[in-house]
Amino acid sequence: MINVGEKASTVRIAIADGQITMQPETLNLIIGGTHKKGDVLGLARIAGIMAAKKTSELIPLCHPLMLTHINVDLTPLPDKNTVHCQTTVKTTGQTGVEIEALTAVQIALLTIYDMCKAVDRGMIITEVRLKKKSGGKSGTWERSS
Repeated sequence: MINVGEKASTVRIAIADGQITMQPETLNLIIGGTHKKGDVLGLARIAGIMAAKKTSELIPLCHPLMLTHINVDLTPLPDKNTVHCQTTVKTTGQTGVEIEALTAVQIALLTIYDMCKAVDRGMIITEVRLKKKSGGKSGTWERSS
């Protein structure tokens, strides 16, 4: 692990997103709340939050952080047969929260896959990416596309 002890403590924010594409019937089960495993989006949201909190246990050499805010937003997009996931993670500290935001997206989407794989094994998780980060010495970075 790198030494972050000399770095200034600043407000750090990261926003990441991604999506999972599926058959229309699968998305209808999720939207309608009729999936036999229960509230798919609710459980995926909790999984994403838990994942952000446990990122340092999953990623070697990742600093454990005291996160002050985690939001996991899951939006069904019926016209694309997709669920879009966007996460926002915040802390005040000496290192950023980009990996926590990305981990939350991946695990939320993997939870949807896990819950729905019995009805749709062909789901595809795509476009997981960092959208924006702020704080620290490097300041703000935002994806242009």
